[in-house]
Amino acid sequence: MILKPDEGPDDIRAKMEKAVASFDDQDQVLFLIDLWGGTPFNQANNLVKEHEDTWAIVSGMNLPMVIEALGQRMASDNAHDIAKAIVEPGRDGIKTQPESLMPKEETKAAPSNNAQPQGAIPEGTVIGDGHIKYVLARIDSRLLHGQVATGWTKAMNPNRIIVVSDNVAKDKIRKTMIKEAAPAGVPANVVPINKMLEVVKDPRFGNTKALILFENPEDALKAIEGGMDIKELNVGSMAYSDGKVNVNTVLAMDQKDIDTYKKLKDLGVKFDVRKVPSDGKQNMDELLDKAQKLVDEKK
Repeated sequence: MILKPDEGPDDIRAKMEKAVASFDDQDQVLFLIDLWGGTPFNQANNLVKEHEDTWAIVSGMNLPMVIEALGQRMASDNAHDIAKAIVEPGRDGIKTQPESLMPKEETKAAPSNNAQPQGAIPEGTVIGDGHIKYVLARIDSRLLHGQVATGWTKAMNPNRIIVVSDNVAKDKIRKTMIKEAAPAGVPANVVPINKMLEVVKDPRFGNTKALILFENPEDALKAIEGGMDIKELNVGSMAYSDGKVNVNTVLAMDQKDIDTYKKLKDLGVKFDVRKVPSDGKQNMDELLDKAQKLVDEKK
């Protein structure tokens, strides 16, 4: 199954639930997922947490892994046993041409330049210049997923990912999923907006290079009006829901969204509209004009 550009987390979860419902044996389920931390992984992980004794996920899917899974299925109907058995064939299926490009041996990771002070830091301590840095502030209804964990994290080199959302901060399952989706060496936190406004005034975060994620433009506006000094917002994806119109393959808006973006623009905020770093930037004014026309036509 696939996640289409105009679909969101609920859509891929519904597809998974429908597929599982079609199985003769629903006690043993194994998900083969492309990216650890992507939207399909996050939704599968949510389902697996309800059946941890018998369901499993293996990420990094490739053809040798799939073939091995089919072969193992002939010998065992235990999802955990099959998951264990297919990891090595999946790794062995990674090859290069020329063969000389293959790593000869594993090397230890070099110490990270992003290391943060460990342990409790006394209140009032000034770290660095005492001001948190925003390497990227992004609006993305999917929050932390594969494109963020791989593309944007590598491009912007943050040492912390912070999801700023009142709704997500109250959702224990989503908070756990976000923390688990964080790339190696870059911890992820979920905080409500008011807590983030306290953080920006705390000099102990002076060495923090944060990648900020907002679920919607309304949260971004509230945070910026509250004191977050964000000059530019990367607009990544906004999932479709009832009442919204599809502006392009990844952005859906309603009148509230349009009005919010205009308020952000009035505050001097610039917009960088692209899903991943390699995409070309789109013109936000043109997208808002298109969204307004589509909303007006729908009335």
